[in-house]
Amino acid sequence: MSHKLILQGPAASLDALRQIASSANAAAITELGAHALRCTGFAFTPALKAAVEEAAFAAGIDATFVAEGLTLADFSLVAMDMDSTLITIECIDEIADLQGLKPQVAAITERAMRGEIDFPESLRRRVALLAGLPVSALEEVYAERLKLSPGAERMLSGFAAIGAKTLLVSGGFDFFTGRLRERLGLDHTISNRLAVRDGRLTGEIEGPIVDANVKAAKLQALAADLRGDDGLVVAIGDGANDLPMLRAADISVAYHAKPVVRAETVHAIDHCGLDAVLNLFT
Repeated sequence: MSHKLILQGPAASLDALRQIASSANAAAITELGAHALRCTGFAFTPALKAAVEEAAFAAGIDATFVAEGLTLADFSLVAMDMDSTLITIECIDEIADLQGLKPQVAAITERAMRGEIDFPESLRRRVALLAGLPVSALEEVYAERLKLSPGAERMLSGFAAIGAKTLLVSGGFDFFTGRLRERLGLDHTISNRLAVRDGRLTGEIEGPIVDANVKAAKLQALAADLRGDDGLVVAIGDGANDLPMLRAADISVAYHAKPVVRAETVHAIDHCGLDAVLNLFT
């Protein structure tokens, strides 16, 4: 199978990108923008891939080998995680900060992201710490702390332009996924619901927990409806709780991800924004 090499870095000059490209001995190099190149016409080997990726990572550049012929038009569904993927924060950590409990909650979050603790149990422990917090705190987090990841809107526009549907999956909360769905015009979402009594969080989850397997099942169900005869599904995530979903997709992308996730995905974006996904299939 022939490959193209996509090189991109938000702070990298074209000269820096070309230095990495030269090590692949590409016959043709095409500029995809001020900070991205597509290289073709080289002899792909695992050794070449490892050498180029190592040099690129050290230079703050994302180097991605993609099968030739794969384009955006091939995709019918793009699925993405919310916290630390579509958005820059972990919502539950920021909610906890309003309780003065961010270090305790963040420590549990980090262990879950690394796959060191079962997600449902970690979620129950973290949510229990939020008991008594007014619902208005969620609005404060959304309005004042939640930021989209760089390139998020451009990436979504690129997939929308070719008719691909979007799925936002999250082990977080529907308070945030619902607002993002309306704001960004997302097609589908799935997430957890915080139980509320008298305007305050009870410290419990309402209904079944959306965990890694539920995320994957939602992707698979939508894929069966949307992919048609040959449409592909791409999934983007950063933590261990995303792995079943990433494995269920045709193309998986680790976005600023934990090592356990990078090791199991087809592609990784470590330095660029989410719109770098578009260049992979250009």
